Amino acid sequence: MRTSATAVILAAGMGTRMKSKMPKALHPLAGRPILRHLLDSCEAVFERIVVVLGPGMEALKAAAAPHPVIVQTERLGTAHATLQATGHFSDGDVAILYADTPLIRPETISALLARRQAGDAGLALLAMRPPDPARYGRVLQQDGFVSRIVEWMDATEAERAERLCNAGVLCGPGRDMARWLRDVRNDNAKSEYYLTDVVGLARSEGLRVAVIEAPHDELRGINSRAELAEAELVLQARLRRAAMEAGVTLTDPASVFLCSDTELAPDVTIAPNVVFGPGVVVEEGAEIRAFSHLEGCRVGPGAVVGPFARLRPGTILGPSCHVGNFVELKATTLGPRAKANHLTYLGDAEIGAETNIGAGTITCNYDGFAKHRTVIGARAFVGSDVTLVAPVSVDDCAFVGAGSTITDNVAADAMAIARGRQVEKPGRAARFRADQERK
Repeated sequence: MRTSATAVILAAGMGTRMKSKMPKALHPLAGRPILRHLLDSCEAVFERIVVVLGPGMEALKAAAAPHPVIVQTERLGTAHATLQATGHFSDGDVAILYADTPLIRPETISALLARRQAGDAGLALLAMRPPDPARYGRVLQQDGFVSRIVEWMDATEAERAERLCNAGVLCGPGRDMARWLRDVRNDNAKSEYYLTDVVGLARSEGLRVAVIEAPHDELRGINSRAELAEAELVLQARLRRAAMEAGVTLTDPASVFLCSDTELAPDVTIAPNVVFGPGVVVEEGAEIRAFSHLEGCRVGPGAVVGPFARLRPGTILGPSCHVGNFVELKATTLGPRAKANHLTYLGDAEIGAETNIGAGTITCNYDGFAKHRTVIGARAFVGSDVTLVAPVSVDDCAFVGAGSTITDNVAADAMAIARGRQVEKPGRAARFRADQERK
């Protein structure tokens, strides 16, 4: 259930440890930008969301749409970044989140809001106990409430021994939060305005600060390529478990890679080493065999794909289709029970119901300047090693002989053969061998 609270997502960091020209929050995670995962969780909870970016982040601004964006022209710290968004604060609560912490579940965010609104705390925050606390800020407690958050660089050895670590997510009343942000100072080791100093300001006014602990896998930050890979493993495990709980068979779950938008119906079977790119829908009872790659396509009920098949964007398979080993389809529709079982490329094509496409067949869809379509009707037969030079059509129940290069349309029920006539020369092979042996 969505609340009247406001979410502010801080996404201005370039992520220098990523060693990339791309903003950190734009790097892909399960097929979508890091930022988009956190937006999905926030959209399930908040009525209003605002994203704080750095200058020149136009691609990230597009990823944040349709939510309003504020630009932090100078990177002076997290409190300074949040201060830029105070014009969007409401009279209700405001939660501050970080774009590089994309795995937080809506349920955890809702628990944080509920804890803040319980009435006994003026501020609430999320904390975790990572296996390696490393350089996280430490959360110090007294009498069940937070007494202080200390950044690692400013902490004593005793304070660094504390295992409870700050996840960076804060929630408090909008009016109070705006006032505290204006009062934050930068007298610390990095001369930055830390958002965590809001905790001390709230306590100085006699308010208690509550803490909600959540699993490290939800609150882990992404600051490097290695941490991005670790987050991918966590998210893939979630996606695989959700698929299996929904009735999908994954015979080797750890080897299957899903996108966050992959749609798998009940009784779908996925073999090992299958990769799903964005925009894939697989309908009930379909089977995706090993080492196949699917992206931007729909697989109809009862269809069989692979092994070693590639379905590219714009491909639609009808019910009970067969797409076999080393077959590639791009922007191609296969009608019900159509088959392309071996070593075939079909691009920009429409294949009718119950049509058989022989091994080694290709559609020549690109002339160097434009793409052209191939249309094959129902119950047609295309023999092995056929080249279809688009634009071209083969009508219902037509037959195309093996080894043909088809450049003209083929009428319904016709047989097309377009290859050189076989010539046999008796005894010529023996004479050829003899000539070679004398050399």
